[in-house]
Amino acid sequence: MNYYNEIKELIINNETTKRVKDYSKNKSDLTTNYNVGKLLSEAGKHYGEGIIKEYSIKLKSEVGKQYTERTLRRFRQFYKVCIAANWSTVSTDLSWSHYSELIALNGINKINYYIKVIKEQNLTVRQLREKIKNNEYERLDENTKLKLINKEEHKVD
Repeated sequence: MNYYNEIKELIINNETTKRVKDYSKNKSDLTTNYNVGKLLSEAGKHYGEGIIKEYSIKLKSEVGKQYTERTLRRFRQFYKVCIAANWSTVSTDLSWSHYSELIALNGINKINYYIKVIKEQNLTVRQLREKIKNNEYERLDENTKLKLINKEEHKVD
């Protein structure tokens, strides 16, 4: 019996399973947050802006305290950014935490720039915050920005 190979196989299988679960969980989170945002947007059209506060109160008591008014507003903003950017699907390479940072930015080109950088450099949320704080996008010259906009139409996979 080769214990090393069995141990290695168990560890590799476990790592694979964890990655698949992480991917599935992230995809589920993003899909849910998008769909909740869509419903909140539609509900707001029918019942007014106050509906988010009302839903938040109910959700916090019935589902969990994490469903604050701020969180629900982020879901709605996420949906609106996806629609405005005309993304057919949302990249599961990014986590909800990444998207939470990005949806606070003004401008689709800026958001697309940071998505590209996140993917290319495999940035953590902390590293993304640092780049945003340092105004990396704003420091680009206009020609570079135009090249980024025209050369690559960002398609979220």
